[in-house]
Amino acid sequence: MTFLFLVGVNVKQVSNGKDTETIEDHGEAIDAVQQAIGDLGKWQILVCLAISLVKFPVAWHQLAIVFMAPYQEYNCTTPAETVSSDQCMININGTNMECTKWEYDRSTFPETIISQWNLVCSRSHYANIQQSILMFGVLLGNVIFGSLADRYGRKLPLMASVLLQLASGIGCAIVPWFPALLILKLFSAMATGGTMVTSYVICMEIVGTQWRAAITVLYQIPFSLGQMSLAGIAYLFRHWQHLQIAITIPSIILLSYWWIVPESPRWLLAVGKQKAACKILEKVAIINKTGNKDIPDTVRRHCLHQNSKRTAQDHNASFLDLFRTPNMRVKSLSIFFNWIVCGMGLFGMSQYIGQVGGDIFINFAISGAIQVPGNFVAWWAMNKLGRKVTLIISNVIAGVSSLALIIVPHELAWLRLILVCLGIVGMSVAFTSVYLFSGELFPTVVRNMGVGTSSMCARIGSIVAPFVVSLNHMAEWFPPIIFGSLPIVGAMLCLLLPETAGCTLPETLQDGEDFGKKPKMMKNKNRNPKDIEIEHREEQKSIV
Repeated sequence: MTFLFLVGVNVKQVSNGKDTETIEDHGEAIDAVQQAIGDLGKWQILVCLAISLVKFPVAWHQLAIVFMAPYQEYNCTTPAETVSSDQCMININGTNMECTKWEYDRSTFPETIISQWNLVCSRSHYANIQQSILMFGVLLGNVIFGSLADRYGRKLPLMASVLLQLASGIGCAIVPWFPALLILKLFSAMATGGTMVTSYVICMEIVGTQWRAAITVLYQIPFSLGQMSLAGIAYLFRHWQHLQIAITIPSIILLSYWWIVPESPRWLLAVGKQKAACKILEKVAIINKTGNKDIPDTVRRHCLHQNSKRTAQDHNASFLDLFRTPNMRVKSLSIFFNWIVCGMGLFGMSQYIGQVGGDIFINFAISGAIQVPGNFVAWWAMNKLGRKVTLIISNVIAGVSSLALIIVPHELAWLRLILVCLGIVGMSVAFTSVYLFSGELFPTVVRNMGVGTSSMCARIGSIVAPFVVSLNHMAEWFPPIIFGSLPIVGAMLCLLLPETAGCTLPETLQDGEDFGKKPKMMKNKNRNPKDIEIEHREEQKSIV
């Protein structure tokens, strides 16, 4: 069996006794999904709009801790029956005794997780443990559901995470024991991480190259809107249990994904399920009215090209494949660090805005509102400047804005607020850019794993962010210098990454390794076909 693949004409000769079959396939890289259903049609718009709604509960569950466990003023009332000026200890007849009962300020929040289980004084560390478990759960969800989605498809893990989100979310509201609450919060956070990674990859795999930036922005905006709406929901439901139910029940709507969202045809092709992929593509082609195309033949030629490059390693791809080869290792580490920066910067600066004072509901809504224009700026910049330049510039803007806080005096509160908001916008643009960037860098066989690990890195940054903000009590310049220096380092690491705008998504592990190392392996779709044909005729002559 002899294979000769050329860009202009690919010829496959199969020797089987006396018979010889010759099949001509045009084009080096055949994207069966794009050719069959188009770049963006009615079906893609419907699916992407539906999937983007998952970001509302993602924002609610990930950020609700701000209102469920806010800081409350409290005073010791027992063992003495009178209010003590000391919050944790009281002196009775010359003897210091530890408080066992407290009176809480319930003017804003009638009941919180802290007041219900008395997470103050010697038990105050439990509140921090809860925050860490929440972020760690999202981290686990990214990895676990990302891995399951690469192995078993995108749809089933997405539906499993939605069901887990519903069950654990309701359980959190009714559980009577704090240790049980921590366990259920872990499962709820895992579900949140699962819906994040699987939903985004589905969107990435069904739209055409030039629409990836637009879809990424569309996917991110509901998170910012979710953050804004959370302030309103928390204002209406001040009791933490009522708030927990209010942000969980809407996930029932997401169960409709079973009928709306199909399996990713690109994943089906990547794992060799051609018949299932053809069935979906034929139905979508009718909806999108993409014309009378021979979809089975297009799929066959797509798989013919990919099978020529696919090895046994692609069928058993694992987390280690993100670092196994030199080029993939550099790209993975660089993009992972940028995710850490985005997670720490966006989550940390959103908390740091509270240092300027004001109403907790208004400040929280503002921190979400200013991210919306950042998403549209990212859309424009990624199309005009490319993913790489956009990520570099946004990191630099966020870094410089944060570093400027060190020299701006507190008397200029309005200027400090502007700088913090500018830093949040910079991180918002960076987050949107790095989302798309990582989705395009990793090949199909490990894309969910790569994006899942990337999101895991963002959770690591989010876990660290509150502790960075708390350094303000040690020295006021600590948080700004950390929030400012890390984005600058991230911008420098972006110089090691290739530009992905307008490129065909890499499919195999070899594609991922070659991308950025051998530019001719990933060609811009706008390149003149005649030039490609002339170039490869010359290559054919040299081969012969």
